[in-house]
Amino acid sequence: MKDAITLKMSLPKIPDIELVAIEGLDRLARHLGIASDKIGEANILITEAIINALEHSGGEHPEVKVEFTMTKQDLVILVRDFGKGFDPSTVADPAERKKAGGGKNNRGWGLKLMKTMSDDFSISSGDDGTRITIKKILS
Repeated sequence: MKDAITLKMSLPKIPDIELVAIEGLDRLARHLGIASDKIGEANILITEAIINALEHSGGEHPEVKVEFTMTKQDLVILVRDFGKGFDPSTVADPAERKKAGGGKNNRGWGLKLMKTMSDDFSISSGDDGTRITIKKILS
């Protein structure tokens, strides 16, 4: 990424900590002259990824590593936890689950939301944690 700026942070599990990441992203965007409306969806993606990581990684490793790499053209977001991991292929699509009579549980939309709102999305998970990579085109 030409002329990229990278911001790395380690976030502990405390209430509203995702706001620190959003503030960092907003400052990077302002520095590069990127309009706030271009960053709006990225803020949603970051919030969802961080909250999911802190909630689902387990109590033994209550910390999330976040990294943003931004240019005027695009943004790459990495979110990594150090929990127990999971098999992403076993996560049922919440819309399909609801159609199949899956009940009133409105949870499980996070991965679908991140896939839908990103320009590129990947997830890898194992015994040493989960890593989500999201790309968002800004231009």
